[in-house]
Amino acid sequence: MKKSIFITGAASGIGRETALLFAKRGWFVGLFDLNENGLKAVAEEVGTDNCCYAKLDVTNPESYANAVAVFSKASGGAMNVLFNCAGIMYMGSIKDVTLEQQLRTMRINVEGIVIGVYAAMPLLKKAENPVILSMSSASALYGVPDLAVYSASKFAVRGLTEALHIELEREGIHVTDIMPLYVNTNMISSQQHKAGTLNIFGANLRPLQIAEVAWKACHQKKIHWVPTFKLKTLRTLSRLFPFVEKPVMKFLSK
Repeated sequence: MKKSIFITGAASGIGRETALLFAKRGWFVGLFDLNENGLKAVAEEVGTDNCCYAKLDVTNPESYANAVAVFSKASGGAMNVLFNCAGIMYMGSIKDVTLEQQLRTMRINVEGIVIGVYAAMPLLKKAENPVILSMSSASALYGVPDLAVYSASKFAVRGLTEALHIELEREGIHVTDIMPLYVNTNMISSQQHKAGTLNIFGANLRPLQIAEVAWKACHQKKIHWVPTFKLKTLRTLSRLFPFVEKPVMKFLSK
């Protein structure tokens, strides 16, 4: 039986590229998203023999249970990887982004992962060397102005990853995340307000690059994956000199 990966947010961006990459390397891929037309398009690229797909609202436990059931039937009752890729972002100051948008960010970016872990656990336990992989962000290293709630959601992903990495080790499940700078996806390009950090760093990472990191994360035992030398350097400096974190972030956010 092929190894299998369940991907949320699979209709576009990082999720789409990850699906195509894993399918190309012989995996069965489960494609899940609210965007049904996007899912159909990705499924056609992957090939119907190599995938299954269904509409999924990650904030709805019933919707998630139905998606897992679809995946279980198609994959043979096991799940090697749960990839929590679905996420949203609203750039802008706390006074400019609505409360409804902020709460939606927390529901999708945090609650969606928690619901997914619970829903996928029975299938993960049946797989060999199972992995829970989540999209975190560089904004989980220090709170980012104009991305306050998004940043908080990614801190939550980081904390959940670190805790479950220890907790689920006894179950034989590896838990890890990816913490990139801005990736050139529609989520970034569609932003009306541009955060200062985006103006400085740009969105230079491509979805395919993150898909390659996802592949490594599913085959190696690291907790956090931090793409790009620039971010690794900033992370190391902040650890060595924590007192510079706030001044640096204020400068980067101008």
